[in-house]
Amino acid sequence: MNYRHAFHAGNFADVLKHAVLCRILVYLRQKPAAFRVLDTHAGAGRFDLAGSEASRTGEWRAGIGRLLTASLAPQAAELLAPYLDIVRQANSDAANSEQPNSEQANSDGPLRVYPGSPLIAQALLRSQDRLVSCELEPGAVTALGRHLGGDRRAKAVEIDGWTALGAYLPPPERRGVVLIDPPFEKPDEFGRLATGLTAAYRKWPGGSYMLWYPIKDYRTTDAFAARLRQLGIAKLLRIELASAPVSPDDALSASGLVVVNPPFTLQAEMAILLPAMRDALAPDGRGSLRLDWLAGEK
Repeated sequence: MNYRHAFHAGNFADVLKHAVLCRILVYLRQKPAAFRVLDTHAGAGRFDLAGSEASRTGEWRAGIGRLLTASLAPQAAELLAPYLDIVRQANSDAANSEQPNSEQANSDGPLRVYPGSPLIAQALLRSQDRLVSCELEPGAVTALGRHLGGDRRAKAVEIDGWTALGAYLPPPERRGVVLIDPPFEKPDEFGRLATGLTAAYRKWPGGSYMLWYPIKDYRTTDAFAARLRQLGIAKLLRIELASAPVSPDDALSASGLVVVNPPFTLQAEMAILLPAMRDALAPDGRGSLRLDWLAGEK
């Protein structure tokens, strides 16, 4: 499959990925020491929901569109607040922009834009923290640099994401998170994920890593999980969310994350968030979830 950010911005998979990213960054912010975020396949950073790509699929309506209007239990609402506030602020900024553009032409409601992972991470940086966002496509990296707005804490780099794992690890900071979410346009991206993690972890075993993957059939993703178990990494937390039953022949309806060295709070937080997100994103009751340890705490 080919999972390009612009076509799927704000869909159920983005909701899962970005909610988890925010929880990790909120945890890192609790200590004064600086942290670094490395985003290996960053995309353009911000997506026009009325643009040709996002409007062609309209997936955001069943993703962030549903979550923003969902009735959430207090605990879930509190845990999701940092993420949802960033999305609201991005849309408020777009609405208040003095320069007319197509982002303001969305007549489907208050959502005009969706911030990608670089802008979500940027919103949670403190003055001492740093973000490196990597993107290979020249047009996307130009847009990414523009959307980061000259922020000295954040930079966009034109580089292959797999190469970036060797170039930017270990970071000067001893704390941080690496987000690896390739477009899965090549047949062995699961193999590249495992190989890339192996090399990165060898260079920076103390970092946290988020490995995102689409789920078209569970045999493939379970084989990937089995391979990760063999790497000898002490802590691997698996987080999966489906908005409908998985079928190789249907549109993508499930995705997952394996988090290496997760914050000790993350499992308990996801035990609250996953059911809430499942109910919000799959109101017909056809959604499912999985939260377990591939290695480490049980």
